[in-house]
Amino acid sequence: MTRSTVRKEIARIWKGARGDQIIMITTFLATLMLPLQVAVLTGILMSLAYYLLKTSMPQVRRVLPDERFADLVPRPDQPECVQLSIVEVLGDLYFGAVQHVETQLLDHLARNPHQRYLLLRMYRVEHCDISGIHALESVLRSYRQAGGDVYISRCQAPVMRIMQSTEFSKRLGADHFLGRGGESISHLFYRVLDPAICVYECPVRAFKECQDLAKRLDLVGESFHTEIPSCEIRYILPQDLWQALHTAAPPQVIDVREPREYQRCHIPHAQSLPLSILLKQPNQVPAGQPVVLVCQGGRRSLRAAAILNEAGVSDVRVLQGGMNAWEAANLLEVVEDGGG
Repeated sequence: MTRSTVRKEIARIWKGARGDQIIMITTFLATLMLPLQVAVLTGILMSLAYYLLKTSMPQVRRVLPDERFADLVPRPDQPECVQLSIVEVLGDLYFGAVQHVETQLLDHLARNPHQRYLLLRMYRVEHCDISGIHALESVLRSYRQAGGDVYISRCQAPVMRIMQSTEFSKRLGADHFLGRGGESISHLFYRVLDPAICVYECPVRAFKECQDLAKRLDLVGESFHTEIPSCEIRYILPQDLWQALHTAAPPQVIDVREPREYQRCHIPHAQSLPLSILLKQPNQVPAGQPVVLVCQGGRRSLRAAAILNEAGVSDVRVLQGGMNAWEAANLLEVVEDGGG
């Protein structure tokens, strides 16, 4: 290696990371004051120490969709969804780093107890050892004890193999491993998050799916946290409801979505009775007639079923899958003029 090449390489190192600069200067001074082999060993040990220091505190950052909803980026000044936190880990989960990552995630849950769901992005995690698995199990246990859950997106193949071999993937659940950012958010928005909270309690429009949601901002601040019933719920499939509506004694179909959602499309002859009204006036539903509750995905209907059961309405069923399932079955819908 010529002197010119050496000088160019030194210049490149000097313009690089600060840690590389310190290692270069220390190794150079060691060659002047110590035997060559000791100087080389000093440089190696410093490089190892620098690597361990750098990787022992991987960045754990919250992300949100950008302004075009095309990618997930750090946006610390933007309000987050009140139910879902999206966090990405930028580094490996090995024994030297897991305590930092676990502490960051658990501290976030403690500071934001209403964000009961966590989407953990792990596309930058290329290695995970058993310590990392234990840390993930601790985080999962904490979220589930809080009534929420953890989902993982874009997990690398080597990390997935470790999760499978340690049976962490079984504990988490196969349906908790999701794809890219936009797909993951859409899945969680329609299948996991509670739309009653989105409509009545949250003024934030963090995701693309929130933009056209009929939010009742005039009711934000009131509590709609009625418990989703833990008892067995009677469901009815879309095709079965369609057939029941064409009998001599059809059930009363009550759509508990907001009027804007109802007007966009609804089941023929369905009565609009938003959950916000039903919560305060459950006596609007007669107790002696079979009732089928309908919402977009089913979760608001579960809340409504609990309310009606408490009011003495016993013959209540929930349309399984809500309007999403009704539309997927290609059954007749009514669209009102000016629904918007």
